Amino acid sequence: MGEGKIERFQKDRERLNQIVMKYGGSSIKRFFSIDSQVYGEGALPVKTKELLGLVSSLVLRCDDCVKYHIIRCHQEGLKDDELDEALAIALVVGGSITIPHLRRALEAWDELKAAE
Repeated sequence: MGEGKIERFQKDRERLNQIVMKYGGSSIKRFFSIDSQVYGEGALPVKTKELLGLVSSLVLRCDDCVKYHIIRCHQEGLKDDELDEALAIALVVGGSITIPHLRRALEAWDELKAAE
């Protein structure tokens, strides 16, 4: 079986992040560090933080971010019904313009579940 969209996305993301770190100055590296730290365990569980990231990314219509947070939610053990409720919130907040991003999010979720 060939490489799926999720695996290709993860490889590309890693490769591109290495290029960013190669050229990025301290401001860019600090931002990347803060981004990583904010999703760590704290008063809110990691799974909740990833759901917040997913909803925000969907509302902002960033497909790369949506895909990343879908992967992380899957890794954190998110259930189908939890995903459904979170995506419903994103749809209500973001409106119908988010539907194409919702479709791609669920396509990624479907791929992740099929690989289990």
